[in-house]
Amino acid sequence: MPNEVPAPIHPAVEKVTAALAEAGAVGQVRWLDDAATTAALAAEFLGIAVGQIANSLVFLFDGEPTLVLTSGAHRVDTAWLGERLGVSITRASKEQVRAATGQVIGGVAPVGHPAPVPTYVDTALAAYDEVWAAAGHAKTVFPTTFDELVRITGGTPTAVAPEG
Repeated sequence: MPNEVPAPIHPAVEKVTAALAEAGAVGQVRWLDDAATTAALAAEFLGIAVGQIANSLVFLFDGEPTLVLTSGAHRVDTAWLGERLGVSITRASKEQVRAATGQVIGGVAPVGHPAPVPTYVDTALAAYDEVWAAAGHAKTVFPTTFDELVRITGGTPTAVAPEG
């Protein structure tokens, strides 16, 4: 019987794992063989639809870091969303992302941040029984549901782009 190789240790992934456990999330963090830096790559590695990937994107809403968890099936329409929410939205720099989340672009998780980050959860994710999100590193993901994402992030469900 071959020896199992233990999962790598990474500080951001450990924080995400602890946050998931503390929140009572049921999915376990999974290490992938390669980095899944795009929704398409993550979906391919997992054998699922790209829409099941919950991309964690950090924007500045009126200058404040805000997390938008969006389905990998479409992009956030920042002009449309900003108008709906009454805010000016710009993309956060990689430095602003790391400061807000403690994680780097490509592996930003919905939880495990140094302090709470206001979060919006794309309602398009509700179409799937299971969704997958990054877990603090580009090679890590975890399974969850739309309802659980909303609960563990304290997020606000919202459409992030017009339908159609």
